[in-house]
Amino acid sequence: MIPSVNESGSRTIGLLKYLYETGKYEDHTDPHLVASFDGMSPDPGRDPNVTLKDLQRILDQPVMALAEHARPAKHVWHTSVRADPGDRILFDEEWADIARRIVAATGIDPGEGQPGCRWAAVRHADDHIHIVATLVTEDGHRPDDYRSGARAQAEARLIEKELGLRQVAPGDGTAAQRPTSAERHKAERQGRERTAREELRETVRRAVSGARSDEEFFDRLAAAGLLIRKRAAPSGDLLGYKVALPDDLNRDGEPVFYPGARLAPDLSLPRIRERWSGAAQNDPVARQEEAIRTGPGAPASARRRTASAAWQAVLVVEHGEDAVAAAHIAAAGEVLDALAKTSAAHTRRELRNAATAFERASRSHVRAIRGHDRALRQAARDLVQGGPALGRGEDGATTAMAIDMLFFLITAAAQWHVKKGHAQQAEAAARAAEHLRTAYQAAAAPPLGVLYQRGRRLNRPLLQRQTLIMREALPGLAEQILAEPGWYALAATIAEAEAAGHDPAALLSDAVERRELDTADSVSDVLVWRMRRTADLPADASSLPETSTAGVQSATRRTTTRPSAPGRRRSGEETSSKTR
Repeated sequence: MIPSVNESGSRTIGLLKYLYETGKYEDHTDPHLVASFDGMSPDPGRDPNVTLKDLQRILDQPVMALAEHARPAKHVWHTSVRADPGDRILFDEEWADIARRIVAATGIDPGEGQPGCRWAAVRHADDHIHIVATLVTEDGHRPDDYRSGARAQAEARLIEKELGLRQVAPGDGTAAQRPTSAERHKAERQGRERTAREELRETVRRAVSGARSDEEFFDRLAAAGLLIRKRAAPSGDLLGYKVALPDDLNRDGEPVFYPGARLAPDLSLPRIRERWSGAAQNDPVARQEEAIRTGPGAPASARRRTASAAWQAVLVVEHGEDAVAAAHIAAAGEVLDALAKTSAAHTRRELRNAATAFERASRSHVRAIRGHDRALRQAARDLVQGGPALGRGEDGATTAMAIDMLFFLITAAAQWHVKKGHAQQAEAAARAAEHLRTAYQAAAAPPLGVLYQRGRRLNRPLLQRQTLIMREALPGLAEQILAEPGWYALAATIAEAEAAGHDPAALLSDAVERRELDTADSVSDVLVWRMRRTADLPADASSLPETSTAGVQSATRRTTTRPSAPGRRRSGEETSSKTR
């Protein structure tokens, strides 16, 4: 159950019109009162002889009783209380009790003989109610509604337990500000899927991804079409910024600007600048290396480097100091934003959803120490600089590789938040991981399908050899992997790695020992990408000639002349002794 306390308003009648109007809003059906301050307030939804003006006059009466100069400019308090989609439909009587508890907990109408404000609770949909109150008590004073949002949340947690509803994770004050009801209504009127605040937040996040300086950040905002206002000190030093959508106007026809800090706590200019720490802004060697990275094949190369950076970051999140782990988790959000921005159409929606969900997981009260997260931030930069990727060939296959590695990084972040007791962040990271899982399935199907067919065409002696290598390298996982559909794709990868001169048993052992596999849907799929990344094999095998038995046998003969590891027979001896 989520109570959402909105900013105070100035027109009671305007809010009542919205709550009772049914023509414009699909979810506004049968609007009616379920409770009020005295239990006897007139209901314009059920009584044809009562108007909205009648209800407004009663609610505003304590305000109007004050001298005009003493009336608060914004006297309308408004909160919505929404049930979780999985909860049962509550009765009017239950919503009435919820409303009374919320206004008591927030200080709007504390009860127990204390003077309260006038309020009414309107239900116009199955899953939520709206409470409107006027912020003058019956004795003419301001109510004690300090931190009413936090107090409403605390009461909601108690209500959930008592009514057997889904228990929502409590917040910690690091979440981005929710859109106000006025912003949501405006977005609905304009036909927008999201509010201006939400669109700006996503655009600013993407502009930050991998950026190295104020200049680059503001250039990206301008390129995205945002209006920008900068705030400078008398000395000329830049202190902050505001952004607006060109077509989001107020009633005077002027753009509505939002400061970065009002979009999200970590999007203020000082917090953004912390990310520049350690960035090689004017290093000629770094610029030369970047020019190489943005040459031909840049999208695929950027995705490979992203996979490698994510691979290393998992260890940091799992075993590093909290402040360093927090920096890597925040940088992982930049990588997701950059990947979503540059992804192909068939993965873009899920990657965008993953980035949006993970935004909540990227912040906590553990203050990140920047600088240690350079590899991930550089990966985000490479993705942006490399440009959009195609959904096929090496671009598509390396996208699957990157998503696979990022899935494990985001899962590690979720587990880290669980250990720290960050309930909302852990839940957000888990949602992001599910979106990544869906995006991976879309990206991985074509390249894994090619590898599967190559594995199916391996001749019997060669396939037997790959089976022996698997059982030798991973005795505890071999039977599970051999039973998976992805085994043939892994067998083809083992054959390619061996033909390229690698020790496939060592590659397999390294891939398993360095990362957990419990969260993988298919262990064989994970090992395919880890081996191909480590051995620097093409992610997309469709353009390669068929792996020949002769080529692998030649590689096998070469490996039999090398010293074997202690306690392990040479792979050639293994083959000759078991395949005769």
